Amino acid sequence: MTKPFSSVWTRQARPPRRSGLTRDQIVAATVELLDADGLEALSMRKLGARLNAGATSLYWYVANKDELLELALDEVWGLVETPDPDRTSWREVFTTFAYSLRATIRSHPWAASLLGQLPSVGPNAFALTDRLRRTCMRAGFDGADVYLATALVMSFILGQVIPELTYRKAVGGEVDHHSVLASMDQLAADYPQLRADYRDALPQDPEVARALAFDFGLVCVLDGMAARLGEAPTAGLGRPGSAPNAEEAHPGTQRRTR
Repeated sequence: MTKPFSSVWTRQARPPRRSGLTRDQIVAATVELLDADGLEALSMRKLGARLNAGATSLYWYVANKDELLELALDEVWGLVETPDPDRTSWREVFTTFAYSLRATIRSHPWAASLLGQLPSVGPNAFALTDRLRRTCMRAGFDGADVYLATALVMSFILGQVIPELTYRKAVGGEVDHHSVLASMDQLAADYPQLRADYRDALPQDPEVARALAFDFGLVCVLDGMAARLGEAPTAGLGRPGSAPNAEEAHPGTQRRTR
């Protein structure tokens, strides 16, 4: 049995009540609470306490917690950086987008759990989608390929980040790398080359290893898109220089206005 589509964005936002509390304040406090304590800790009661307001007053703005999370998720989409595709190459746009989305999800890990669970149909999500759509069209994609290309890059980013977040949550942080190597020596005793690679060929810092995997994978994805467009692949990794984040790597990037 199908259900009708429902979203907080399908109806007009209500004006603030006489108490002075606004929807923007509620969303900002929601993001702060989620960043600090995670999805499991969010409740209308806790949010009301953070805002010095009763939980019932929040229902003037949202019908339920899912609508509140929709608002918070769109706030996160608004943090993702993308250059103007009219002034930047398609490859540079997707590179900046990829590193920025990775950094954003790592800073707000709860948002990853909401993707696919709640609709992303807010103004920030649509603005980002349209900018990526225009990027693909300027690159030479057309028809369904425009959206398939965007989905490909998105799938790669989330496929890299979500397992990392899941692992960190499961183990409560990082596992001591030296103990991992000691275990690999024992468990991979029948595979001497693998043992040697674990110690010598792969980065020993897990953060460096993740960044390297992301760099390599992104280049392969973008090279595949370039090949489909009849362009030559790039040389080297995806991120220019050694900047630690997309904003520093791409100083000309303009943040989207809401």
